[in-house]
Amino acid sequence: MGNKNLFNWSDTKVYLIIIGVLLLIIAFYQPVLALIGTILLGYLIYYYVKSIHQKKEELTKYIEGLTDEFDSATKHAIFNMPFPLVMVEENGSISWYNTPFLEMMEEKDLLNVKIGELVSGLKIEEVLKDEEGKPLEISYKNDYYKVYSNIVDTKKTASAKDMIIMLYWVNNTNFVKLNQKHKDERLIVSLAYVDNYDDVKSSTSEVNRPLVLAEIDKKLNTYFSRYNGIVRKYENDKYLIIMENNPFEVIQGKKFDILDQIREINLGNTIPITLSMGVGADGNNPFEAYEHARAAIDIALGRGGDQAVVKKGNSLSFYGGKTKAIEKRNKVKSRVIAYALRQLIDQSDKVFVMGHKNADMDSFGAGIGILRATSNREKEGYLVLKGENPSIKNIYDRMRREQPELLEQIITPEEALTIADKSSLLVVVDNHKPSFTEAPELLNIIDKVVLFDHHRRGVEFIKDPVLTYLEPYASSTCELVTEVLSYMGDKINLTKFEADALLAGITVDTKNFSFQTGVRTFEAASLLKRAGADTTAVRQLFRDDFNTFLYKAEVVKASKVVFNKIAIGRLERNMEDSILIAAQAANDLLNINGVEASFVMTLVGEKVHISARSLGNISVQIILERLGGGGHLTSAGAQLEGISMDETEKLLIEAIDKYLREGDEE
Repeated sequence: MGNKNLFNWSDTKVYLIIIGVLLLIIAFYQPVLALIGTILLGYLIYYYVKSIHQKKEELTKYIEGLTDEFDSATKHAIFNMPFPLVMVEENGSISWYNTPFLEMMEEKDLLNVKIGELVSGLKIEEVLKDEEGKPLEISYKNDYYKVYSNIVDTKKTASAKDMIIMLYWVNNTNFVKLNQKHKDERLIVSLAYVDNYDDVKSSTSEVNRPLVLAEIDKKLNTYFSRYNGIVRKYENDKYLIIMENNPFEVIQGKKFDILDQIREINLGNTIPITLSMGVGADGNNPFEAYEHARAAIDIALGRGGDQAVVKKGNSLSFYGGKTKAIEKRNKVKSRVIAYALRQLIDQSDKVFVMGHKNADMDSFGAGIGILRATSNREKEGYLVLKGENPSIKNIYDRMRREQPELLEQIITPEEALTIADKSSLLVVVDNHKPSFTEAPELLNIIDKVVLFDHHRRGVEFIKDPVLTYLEPYASSTCELVTEVLSYMGDKINLTKFEADALLAGITVDTKNFSFQTGVRTFEAASLLKRAGADTTAVRQLFRDDFNTFLYKAEVVKASKVVFNKIAIGRLERNMEDSILIAAQAANDLLNINGVEASFVMTLVGEKVHISARSLGNISVQIILERLGGGGHLTSAGAQLEGISMDETEKLLIEAIDKYLREGDEE
């Protein structure tokens, strides 16, 4: 690089060096002439140095002038910036502001005033913590701003007082209002079904029937017309409702009080009318909103009806559902399910039956019933079970004695996974949540899945079952299976043990036929009785050993009553049969005067299990759904992991309190 500069022929230094060399040569021959040349060379060198210095001074002045012009332009731009700008210190005190910011503020004396006192939504701490430089969304007066920040650290010492925070206020009002307008005018599609239309129609006299049916139409049309909604009846008991999001949010805020208004219709009908609604709240187009509404109404009906379900994205909101599901007296669906199940069994090589984890009498009995249906069709049937537990120990022991051949049909989840294939049929009983099944992986292997359940439908649900028989009005899954068995062939062919197993499932879920029983419950029990079921033998299946009886008494003794009507008990023992004891203790607590619902907590490994029971006025299902559980109106459960029993009790009381307050508001 240095050599390149030295021999750059455009540089004056090169010529001066050459002249100097020539003068040295001339001095050897003509000293006088060389002296004259040296004087001239000295002058040239002086002139060269002087011109270089002059050019440097001119360049420095030019740069300084340019900097002054830039500073002047910068200052002019800041002072005349079209949007508000304010400089604040690290403690939030205003040190400078421009005219648009002054015009924006109500106060006029702004210097040294803290910005947080002027704009309540602006916190300097949030600005300093934000490392991504995202703008703050600020609302001031009737306008909306995006506040961008720029932190300038001008400190020259260790002091932090020289930090300046520049805040640029960009008015975002038009966008916010346009966005809100778009949200308010978004299309909402709702489907409304009258749950018990046929029953209401048949139970109402001919004189009053037109009045009752017309009143349903009038109530719906009058109610939604107040919110600028359109109601179109497309079947006798089905309505399509279209409205905008803004009035819909008002209805949602009132917790769908239209459900109460329909239930209060009393024009000669002998049974109350209940309505179910499914709402698609965030579809990108009308078709998508309608599909969301269809999915929501299916969930509402699967949870027993008399409620509204709002589907917004992947989240679901539930309203109502605090009343007992109305029993359906028509058995057409049972016949259809029985015929379809018979065909599916005939088309399959193997049939697998699977209940929920920690099987109980209802799950086990329903599984035994489906195995009988499989045997009647001369197909291979297997009951997937991890093993016996205290809830089914008595009936399992009896099976070993009376019908040991069934043991060959009971397999573990690991065995099921090895022999199952695409041509198999899977029947899930007494549960509709994949994560609660004995072997969730089996659902990924077998395509054809049939569902039998009586619990109210939750958010989690088995994906695309080919056949679903989910009836929350039923007392138990054993009741549903018994009905289906009666329609699958001319003869049920139940053995005495199988009849007892099905009757035991009905007995345990109805608490000896005192809860959640209907006409069809007793008809199913009558059918099982004719098949050889023995009520005395079934009763003996529920006998406890001496220690279990003592532990239940211990829970009842240590329990407490909250909100004057809800009992909470604790079993702080991590035992094999702790879930069974908790469930039975919860049942016993309902025998106390004034107690309408009971919750018993117990330890299950590293988890806290909650068993809940109710007389029907309080929905323990809704309460425990807030804690990640589920179940039925009068019987539910939940398991919480990673927290202590004290923390669980606190969360439980908060969930109960919220449920009761919402009930009071309604």
